[in-house]
Amino acid sequence: MISITKHSIQIPKETTIGYGLYIGHGGPIVCNATASIGNNCNLSQWTTIGSNENHAATIGDNVYIGPNCCIVEDVTIGSNVTIGAGSVVTKDIPSNATVAGNYAKVLNYNNPGRYCKNRWIPLCNFD
Repeated sequence: MISITKHSIQIPKETTIGYGLYIGHGGPIVCNATASIGNNCNLSQWTTIGSNENHAATIGDNVYIGPNCCIVEDVTIGSNVTIGAGSVVTKDIPSNATVAGNYAKVLNYNNPGRYCKNRWIPLCNFD
């Protein structure tokens, strides 16, 4: 596994990343090579997406991950999700949810993903 570490950001080239990834404050961020990150996601500082079992998280589109979050193992995070600062995610998160805590749990379904600004919008739809 080859990865480039610059400004304490470690995202291996094998990691699947969608369009419009935003990394606030330049890190530090650590991501497992088996992670999958959707379009228009926001990774805040001190974020870890890891796995000891060699299969990390699958993250949907328009997901905001707050500072100092840890996403552990093979979890699925739906689209339009907001994960509050300091959360530890160990279980799947449904789409359109706001979660927080250690361990993260759903707080509400009111306006999730609102912190994903400057979203990438495709010029053409090829579907």
